[in-house]
Amino acid sequence: MASLKELGQLIGGKVVGDPKLSISGVSALDSGKKGTISYLYNTKFKKFLDTTNASAVIVSDESLINNKSGLVVDDPRLAFVKILEFYSDDSDSFTGIHESALISKSSKIGSSTNIGPNVIIRDNVIIGDNVIIGPNNVIDSNVEIGNNSKLYSNVHLYSNSIIGNNCIVHSGVVIGADGYGFMTINDNHIKIPQLGKVVIGNDVEIGANSTIDRGTIGDTEIGEMCKFDNGVQIAHNVSVGKGCLMTAHVTIAGSVKIGEFCAFGGQAGAIDNVTIGDRAVFACYTAVTKDLPGGKMYSGAPAREIKEKNKRDALYFEFKRLKKRLDTIEEKIKN
Repeated sequence: MASLKELGQLIGGKVVGDPKLSISGVSALDSGKKGTISYLYNTKFKKFLDTTNASAVIVSDESLINNKSGLVVDDPRLAFVKILEFYSDDSDSFTGIHESALISKSSKIGSSTNIGPNVIIRDNVIIGDNVIIGPNNVIDSNVEIGNNSKLYSNVHLYSNSIIGNNCIVHSGVVIGADGYGFMTINDNHIKIPQLGKVVIGNDVEIGANSTIDRGTIGDTEIGEMCKFDNGVQIAHNVSVGKGCLMTAHVTIAGSVKIGEFCAFGGQAGAIDNVTIGDRAVFACYTAVTKDLPGGKMYSGAPAREIKEKNKRDALYFEFKRLKKRLDTIEEKIKN
């Protein structure tokens, strides 16, 4: 619970209307609820300002508020993110170290770190300060977890994995499992040992049920500020540059090198041993089958620059149209 004035101070906004107005939470503009605050970031939703039941609205133009209370800021969307953080209910049901947790005496636990029920922490693990380890996590030997990171329930960190500061790892994530490596000799599949590790930078978020495999000899590396959606698969020896975004079910095969600030739509992927330049963008379902330069947008399977793909598609449909006309002419000649 906070007053409109307090929220205004939080986001650096101008208060319009009743500064003492009590705000208990947030709601969407079109389905606003009394006692909550909403926001307008796109003028196409302006029509909901007159009908919303939200008690206050964040806008960029004071004239839009009319008879309501609200806050005026330069960027309503960014301001609303701060409001969401303020009202987020991310409290944990445990503090300190739960009595059921099994922690090796050789491991080091930082200050103000919370460890939930049924957690297993093996030998020589180093966990930083203000870390939250959710229930049923398994943390194998020689793992390092940086300060202010959070692991939700049922995460498994295999041995030697390194997690940076301020990271969020959602439920069901497996980091550091063996990469998929086999040699087939005389119809026998011989497993290739995986001796590397996974190194994850600072400020990384990994979505639920994602998997990041250890390297075969070298390491699998995830750069700082990367954000992965649910179900992302990163194979062995992959290097992902700083600030990359991967949405649901993106699959990156072994030894791929991805530059900085690349973005992958849902179910996009790359075959092994390709290199992708900085700031490349891939539409949903795109399949990268060769080295691609950065700074361009790609789609299709195999991946092609969207401008090129549109030209080819236009030519394809033009050829189909011409073929149909030729077929019609041939039929007339025959008759």
